[in-house]
This record gives sequence, C-alpha cells and structure tokens, in this order.
Amino acid sequence: MNNTHDSWINRNVARLLPKASKPNEAIAPVEPNSKAIENIANGSAGAAGRPVAKAPASPRSTRARLQATLRHTGEALSPRMLRRTLQELQAVIDDRVSEVEGGRRAAALMAWYAGATPERRQDMWLLMSEMFVADPQKVKAAQAQFAAALGTPDEAAAEVHYRRATVSPRRRVLQRFSADATGIRFLVNLRAEMQHALKGDKRLQALDVEMEYMFSTWFDVGFLELRRISWDSPASLVEKLIKYEAVHDIKSWADVKNRLDSDRRCYGFFHPRLPDEPLIFVEVALVDALADSITPLLDESADADDVNAATTAIFYSISNTQDGLRGVSFGDSLIKRVVETLKAEFPKLRVFATLSPIPGFRAWLGKHAASLLEQLDPRSRAELGQAVGFEPVTAAHFLAAAETPLALKPTSPVRQMLLRCAAQYLGQETVQGRPIDPVARFHLGNGARVERLNWASDPSPKGLKQSYGLMVNYLYDLHRLDQHRALLAQGKIPVASAIRKLVF
Repeated sequence: MNNTHDSWINRNVARLLPKASKPNEAIAPVEPNSKAIENIANGSAGAAGRPVAKAPASPRSTRARLQATLRHTGEALSPRMLRRTLQELQAVIDDRVSEVEGGRRAAALMAWYAGATPERRQDMWLLMSEMFVADPQKVKAAQAQFAAALGTPDEAAAEVHYRRATVSPRRRVLQRFSADATGIRFLVNLRAEMQHALKGDKRLQALDVEMEYMFSTWFDVGFLELRRISWDSPASLVEKLIKYEAVHDIKSWADVKNRLDSDRRCYGFFHPRLPDEPLIFVEVALVDALADSITPLLDESADADDVNAATTAIFYSISNTQDGLRGVSFGDSLIKRVVETLKAEFPKLRVFATLSPIPGFRAWLGKHAASLLEQLDPRSRAELGQAVGFEPVTAAHFLAAAETPLALKPTSPVRQMLLRCAAQYLGQETVQGRPIDPVARFHLGNGARVERLNWASDPSPKGLKQSYGLMVNYLYDLHRLDQHRALLAQGKIPVASAIRKLVF
C-alpha cells in the first residue's frame, strides 16, 4: 500500500464506517477518493437506516447525546457519529503521538469540516467547547496549594502549578490545528462562522473566548507587517478593499482608483499566515485643512491635491476585515504606525484627524429625544416649537422635522437642536465609563478627542439614515494622547471647547 493509503485519515476511515453486521465480517478497503469519504464528510455515515427518536421538548445537552443510542429529530450528528467525532478530536492531542502526527490528524478533521453541513459543524463546536475543559479537581487542588503557599518561598512554584492546571485541553487542540499551513485561516473562518450562533447558544462561549485569547497572542502587532496598498498592488488585493470596505462603500474601479491616487494613502496590517488578507486597513486623504465633508474626498472627478503642500492627514475610513478576529485590537497600533510612516514621508504634516461617521446617533436620539427636550430652557423650547409648528413641542414633532436635515437652514432651531443632541451623544453619553458610540469608543480609546461636528457632511442615504448626515472629526493630538486616555479612564470624554459649548 502506498504512502497516501498509509495516511492517518485512510488508516482510520474504516473506524468511521458502520460496523460489520457479523463479528468476523470484514469491511472492504476504502480508497481515498471513494464515496465513503464523501459520506463521512457529509456526516451521513452510520445514520442511514437508523431509527430517529422524536425530538424532546427542549434540546438535549451534548453530554446526554454522547450517552444516548438514538438521534432525536433536529440533531445533526447521531450519538455514534458524535462520539466518533469526539474521539477524533481527542486523538489530535493524544500524548502518545508527535506534534507532526497530531497536525496530520487535525488536517484530516479540517477536511471533514470543509464538507460538513452548518448543523454538523455546530456539533463539532459544541464538542470543542464543552468536552475539552480543564480538570476541575486538579484546578481546585492547585488553587488551594497556591493559596497556602502565598508569602512563602514556594509561592512562585505554586503559581506556576496553578496556571498550568487551569489551561484547558481545548487550547492544545487549537494549537494543533494552527500547525497546518492553512490552520490559522481555518480557525479564523471557524470563529467567524460561529459568531451567529453565540447569542443563541451560550455553551459556545468557552470556545469563543479561548479562540479570542489565542488569536490575541498569534496576531500580536509584533508579528504583523504594515504594508501600503496602492493602485500598483496585485488586483486580488485591491479587490479585497472593495470587498471589506465597511464605512463608505466602493462603487466602481474609478472609485477605488481615486482612493489610491497620489494624494491618498492606504495601509493595512498583514499576518505571515494570511499574506494576501489585510486584517485591518485605513484610508487616508492628504489635504491642507481639517475636512468637513466626505463628498469631495470621494469625488472621482476631482484633481489630486498637491501632497507637498499637505498639512493634514484625514483618516476617513478604517475597516476590520475578519469577523473571526472580533475582540482582537489592531486599531491603536495601526494608527500609530501609519502616523509615523506619514510623518517620515511628509514632514510638513502637522494635523492628524479623522472624518468619522456617527453610526449610533439616530437610534439613540429616537429613544432619548423626549428627555433632551426637557433639558431645554423655556426660550429655546418655544423657538423649537415655533419652528416645527407645534407648541408645546414633543419628541415626535421634533423627530418628524429632523427627517429632512439637508433642507434646514443654518439658523434653524431644529438644526441647532440636532447639533446639540449629537454633541451630547458624543461628548457625554457613556456605558460603564466608555463612550456609547462604537466609532467614538475606538478613537477616544486610542487617545483622540472629539474635535468638531460637521453638518451635512455625509448626505448619502446611509449617512442620513444613521446620523442625519452628521459626521465628526476626532483629533489625534500627538502630545496629548496619554492625557486624553487618562481622562477617559476617569469616565470623562475629552472634547474640544466647541463641542463642550453645545452639550446640555
């Protein structure tokens, strides 16, 4: 038999097939590309012809299914197949096999996973999450030993013992998967696929948190490469920008070419195991003043600005590309590295700021408009009532008048009220001490401050829908980043004086 037939998947494929009906009845050898392997990949082996029990009132636990005989309606893998999948996962981290052999076994499971249905994949997630936990008795004993050793010469050794006891076998499984050349990509995609199921199935949280922890190590910024993406980059990479752009949709090749013109820069972080996939990228416009509208920045027909005269770098789009890396932070380091790179290339640059959307503003205002109206002084409230044609003005009246923001004149009380509400939202509203708006949370967490609100800055349907067309500049004052972070740590949002004057 050749080396291919000697591979682990071929040696073990017979174990995954239904047992012979008689004790001495042999199972015919299976070729690597046979229909049997296809059946295994689809999770159908062992299920055909088996009785299926009626589904109970509530889904059975994974442990109950592992101990059962019959598959209930709605369950993807039969109990027998579930047990075999668990055995294959356990075989990946068998202490008796080498790292190389463990990696081969993990690769075979990845091949099975590629052909499995979403429901069968979820069964594998549940096995990884629930059946590969640290031994609770060993953890308890190590914790007691550590507590007893505090303040003694044995404290350090006891701590090491405790830390090792709390490491779950699940981590070793993930490490074996990552050893394969495509393992990192497989795990990132697996976690991305798992996100939709997390809210509905808390049993998956252990696996999700473990993967987030592992990814935070594997994707540490020290391992990432900052790379410029230009019009001369491979077409496949430029296509990734179109695919992953999350702030301002790219509508055409002319659009993307404009964003990569001579007065623009685009940078992304790349990982050695995902060399063709930017993990996060930022688009920058080099201009001579703080930008107050996204329209000219996205104007495909506009001439390129003179980069030698540029004094201001505007970060107008930052997009994460991998849902599987949710919770792994790249933004802080990305902006720092981009600022350093830009300063080296363009010494005249003095201002580093964003032109950012306010994605949560409209939804927040819809819930809090009534309480904000109550904070107005009598005169302002009367002026707003006259403007909308109803006195006393109600939240419904105000919100109805705000539905056509582009038609509001600069002196309109409705417009002024919208600006004040936006300033309140960005400059005061927090949840557990953190800014309520997700984009604000990102930039303020990196040390920026809320600098300026811009009316009708994004007149697109998306901009009107999420923030009445408003956008905001976050300023990165390189000399005050730590000061701003310190303020934020105290629950105080750093804002410019113009924003402070607008809040209630």
